[in-house]
Amino acid sequence: MIPRRNVVDSGTIYTSSDIDYTIKVEAQNLEPFTAYWYQFNVCGSDNKSPLGRTKTTPKEDDDVTEIGIAVYSCANFPFGFFNGYGNSARKDSVDYVVHLGDYIYEYKNGDYGYGQTIGRVPLPDKEIFSLYDYRKRLATYRTDLDLLASHQSFPWIPVWDDHEVADNTYRDGSSELNNTEDSFVKDGGVSVDQRKMNAVRAYFEWMPIRQVEMDDNLRIWRSFKLGNLADLIMLDTRQYDRSITDLYWNTDYVHAIANDAGRSLMGSRQENWFYNQLSSSSKRGATWRIIGSQIVFSRVNQSIAFGDESPLNTDAWDGYQSNRNRTLSHLYSNGIGNNIFLAGDSHASWVSDIVWLGEKNYSSASGEGSIGVEFAGSAVTSPCPYGANITLERANQASTWLQNANEELQWQDLYYRGYYELHMSPERLTANYFGLPTVVSRNGWEIPIANFTVEAGANKLQRPVAGGLVESGSLKGGETKQTNVTVDTNNGTWFVSQAPLAVL
Repeated sequence: MIPRRNVVDSGTIYTSSDIDYTIKVEAQNLEPFTAYWYQFNVCGSDNKSPLGRTKTTPKEDDDVTEIGIAVYSCANFPFGFFNGYGNSARKDSVDYVVHLGDYIYEYKNGDYGYGQTIGRVPLPDKEIFSLYDYRKRLATYRTDLDLLASHQSFPWIPVWDDHEVADNTYRDGSSELNNTEDSFVKDGGVSVDQRKMNAVRAYFEWMPIRQVEMDDNLRIWRSFKLGNLADLIMLDTRQYDRSITDLYWNTDYVHAIANDAGRSLMGSRQENWFYNQLSSSSKRGATWRIIGSQIVFSRVNQSIAFGDESPLNTDAWDGYQSNRNRTLSHLYSNGIGNNIFLAGDSHASWVSDIVWLGEKNYSSASGEGSIGVEFAGSAVTSPCPYGANITLERANQASTWLQNANEELQWQDLYYRGYYELHMSPERLTANYFGLPTVVSRNGWEIPIANFTVEAGANKLQRPVAGGLVESGSLKGGETKQTNVTVDTNNGTWFVSQAPLAVL
């Protein structure tokens, strides 16, 4: 325990069943960009919590030489253990964790992942609708020791995607629950709005996040000034005011209206706020603009999976092309550079130059014409979208097709579950991708699979991209060489992994 003489703040806080016996404290008297340890104890007893650690952000005008961020998304409890969360904690390699959503999934065991054989049945064992359901599901996820280790070691900056509520949510519904009488009856008398209210209330109770705006309970979009080094802009491209998305039965319709000028991922209020944040960040002289977007921003031709008539994933930014064009227009027209888009959701890794295709000239070989870079990451455990237990050979074949079909896509990997880390300085930003050899057992293993560099002011990936060599996937103009060289983050030892990648 920290000696009492070093305590900078303390106090008493009360909780009750009304907030599921959760508590939040905004500590006072804290210095910027400083690590602090904290602990709770039950009043009048020796019953203490484990010791946690956090870190404050820098003041907006502080000269900051380096910041590290671990980026995660898509952790499905029955598909496997959340080893990736614990790896960055064991390495102690970053300052903050950014989570881009799908922190939980709403399904019953067996609907999307079968956790019986590894003791990971999500509770309650049913599709969740009520406030109790969402609270219990969040509590179940918090039994994962690596997730606990990450929360205990780092301050988190989370945002939700769709599965915190339901699959493919938008403003007025989801893939399974829509504002119709038939949907209401089939799903046990729960309306779209009530289900979303239940999920949002439980999320704000359990997650380390402030209420952003007291008069707007659904607002989660917000920004963080990380000294003069970066602005982190966290969007809500899912729940807030999103136009209708692909609900599986309306795919052709959504594809037909994908370029409709009235469609928005975030609604006019958030969209205008977003553009103002980009402009103010540039004007104040922040080196980097880091944009946390749940879904992939870049255009991706996936006709290999979707067919030639509807080759785009219209549940991503590809289904909201006018919204993307407005974003790109704002960046190019105002000369706003050093933009780094982050994405999750897809359960695969995509690294692209950010390009306004059809409007601006672009050289895939040199990167000239780009206005930034997108780093989209794989899932903590959720399976590959091209097959849950796809072989490495088949995965890399599909990655090669995708890479060749998209000129701005510089690297693509389907095979590995994992995460990535960003390390930024005033001179450059690096992104290091880590693949998990297996998630069906708890371990600290990871394989460095690709490393990328963006020089400040370049607005593109450094060439040769990834140094010309990656462990997995397909690299434009480069080589893929599988070594299986793995580090055990428990002790720092290296070995060649023979573990077959599998999810349940």
